[in-house]
Amino acid sequence: MTTTDTDCVYERTLDGFGTVRLLHIDPDRDAELLHSWVSEERARFWGMRDATVDDVREIYAHLNSLTTHHGFLAYRDGEPVALFQTYEPEADRVSECYDVEPGDIGVHLLLAPARTPEPGFSSRLVSVLVAYALTGHRRIVAEPDAANDKAIALLVRNGFELGPEVVLPEVVLPEVHIAEKRARLLFFRP
Repeated sequence: MTTTDTDCVYERTLDGFGTVRLLHIDPDRDAELLHSWVSEERARFWGMRDATVDDVREIYAHLNSLTTHHGFLAYRDGEPVALFQTYEPEADRVSECYDVEPGDIGVHLLLAPARTPEPGFSSRLVSVLVAYALTGHRRIVAEPDAANDKAIALLVRNGFELGPEVVLPEVVLPEVHIAEKRARLLFFRP
């Protein structure tokens, strides 16, 4: 996988953890890797288990065409470790489920499959992603599937406060279809 320093949108080094870099997703470069992650059973809440590599490429090409939604690969010391997305809540279906405040930013996170379990890995990575998301923003909203106990617990351990359980409405547009989803809202404010 070839990347350059100009591909990097954020970089932070944590003592004892390494350097985390965020790069915009390049659909042509990253589709196969992302497909290998989103098609696993453990990623069922991501909603792309049946997607093909071409579907993944098209989804992230569409995401890249938007000014309100952004997809990133997070690398730790050069190894891809997470899929991270940010979005403006007022331009997303989540805005139908809570009162969006000025300065809000929404996030989605999918951790890469762990090769070797590493205590504290997820929390340290989340701390870097939260720092990036808060750049220029006052509050983060996350909306994992309400049945995704692991994601909810990870966010709570990292300072997110539980919000209500909601139903995110179905989205049907010519370029995208997203099924209705029962979700748990979580909020992080520094």
